[in-house]
Formats: sequence, C-alpha cells, structure tokens
Amino acid sequence: MKIARRTLLIVAVMATLITSLAVLPSASAAVDCAQYYTVQRGDNLFRISLRFGTTVDNLMSLNGIANRNLVYAGQQLCVKAGVTQPPPVGRLYIVQWGDTLGKIARTFGVDMNVLARVNNVINVNLIYVGQVLTIPDFTTQ
Repeated sequence: MKIARRTLLIVAVMATLITSLAVLPSASAAVDCAQYYTVQRGDNLFRISLRFGTTVDNLMSLNGIANRNLVYAGQQLCVKAGVTQPPPVGRLYIVQWGDTLGKIARTFGVDMNVLARVNNVINVNLIYVGQVLTIPDFTTQ
C-alpha cells in the first residue's frame, strides 16, 4: 500500500514537472533579438525599461518573464527585438568599470563613431558595465 502511494506521488510530481517545462519559453524565443542587456545588481525591469526606452510589459514579453519583480544579476535580457542589420564582423569586448567608448575605440584602433554605429549606441556617453560590444575589423570602417 505504501509503495503504491509513493509510486502515485512520484508519477504526479513527474507529470507536474513535465507540464511546467512545456510552459517555459524556449531559447529560440530570443533568436531575433537586436540587443541584449546583462542585469546588474540593483536593477529591476522598470529601470531597465527606462534605460532602453521601452516598457516593462515589452521586456516581460520579449523575455518570457511572468513575474515583473523577479530578475537577477547576470541574467541576459533581450531589450530590443528584431535584427536591424547583419551581425558585424569583429571581436567581442565586455565593457569594464571605468571604460568609455572613446577609450575602448583608442585601445582597439577603431573610430569611436564607427564603434558606436556598429553597436547601435545612440549616446556615445552612455555605455554600461557588462555590455557586450563588437569591435569591428578594419574592413568595417
């Protein structure tokens, strides 16, 4: 009798897990994302939405987030849907504390305006720690 109850309980738990996994957004949901943002400590969806000129509801929709209060540091969020241009050729650089777009451009020998254009940076004075930048090769300039 006890074995039958345990078996029934295990089957019920497994069925619940399988059902909940089917509801989770797939990784392919963000395939056509034009810009990603890495959540920093202290961030919330409202602050992120203000930074990127979008809404909390849009961020939740793009990323399959059910609870607007549940994001964590290090989480990658799609903040801009749709690919606007083919991905540029070059190497990737993760912005560190103290970096500026001009400093990064000088380090890699790239024109700052080209670096901004390739990475869809509208305000050259606004980059953030953890942002992934593509450093174009010389043929992109």
